[in-house]
Amino acid sequence: MLLLLFLLLLPFVSPAERCHPNDKNALLKFKESFLKPESLDPLQSWDPVFDCCGWALVECDETTNLVTGLTILSNVSGSIPDAIANLTHLDFLRFHKTPFLVGEIPPAIGKLSNLRYLEISWTSVSGHIPEFLANLKNLRFLLLSFNKLSGSIPPSLGTLPNLYALDLSRNQLTGSIPESFGHFPEEDSPITIILSHNKLSGEIPPSLASVDFSGVDLSRNNFSGDASMFFGTRKSTSMIVISRNNFKFNFSRVSFMESLVTLDISHNKIYGSIPSQITDAILLQELNVSYNRLCGEIPSGWKLKYRPEGFDNTSFLHNPSCLCGMPLGPCKP
Repeated sequence: MLLLLFLLLLPFVSPAERCHPNDKNALLKFKESFLKPESLDPLQSWDPVFDCCGWALVECDETTNLVTGLTILSNVSGSIPDAIANLTHLDFLRFHKTPFLVGEIPPAIGKLSNLRYLEISWTSVSGHIPEFLANLKNLRFLLLSFNKLSGSIPPSLGTLPNLYALDLSRNQLTGSIPESFGHFPEEDSPITIILSHNKLSGEIPPSLASVDFSGVDLSRNNFSGDASMFFGTRKSTSMIVISRNNFKFNFSRVSFMESLVTLDISHNKIYGSIPSQITDAILLQELNVSYNRLCGEIPSGWKLKYRPEGFDNTSFLHNPSCLCGMPLGPCKP
């Protein structure tokens, strides 16, 4: 009992500080740049008395103890502060579901040369997508969806040498897809591009035919012309979603990769027949070719691995009456 009392009377000694002073100061300035957060906000727990490597939303490297990750999931009010540039070893930066985050993407982010993952999503960030993002040569993921970004897509994004996923969906972007997007390096793995729910237009640059995309989603824009370059037996694409545009090309001439899982070409002006070779896409799970100008007999003899029951009529509706066969009506003699 006396020993317990003695221990309780000893002065409290906090664990050794892991966090580097420069990182700690940068985080505190970052916090102070916003309007005072609510008491339950994770940033409010950033107390300088404690080691910043233990703060909520902060990640430190276990070897160097440098701050390498920052995830902001809170109701901060204001714009992204310039103090972010002082976290020079960040490789992961995420602002997600922060509706009161406003302003433009600041040049300070362009100084974070170690970034591999940058996400600004579900915010009120506005302005153009800045050219300086192309300086972040280590980027693997650039995710800027569900914001208020406007203007055109910078062609310089097509020069990012390590990009694996680009998501610019759910903004107010205008203009066309840059020709440079046909020159993404593919040394490690193919890239996924998601540009859906914008105001983009124009034809797809022919240069994109040379890219083996992992996935493509261009839905709900105003693109036109030919999108057949996304197809081909030699490609390893798993998702092609080009619905609700003004594409017009002969579907009879496309061929399908075995890797295809999702195909949605609905609500376009695509004509021709559905090639029988589509049945070789054994991994296909989602199919929608409705609201087009397709004709001819729907292929039979599907070899689907995960959908042995095949596809119902909703996948084929609202084409001319000459599209026929199961699951639609029988073809006329």
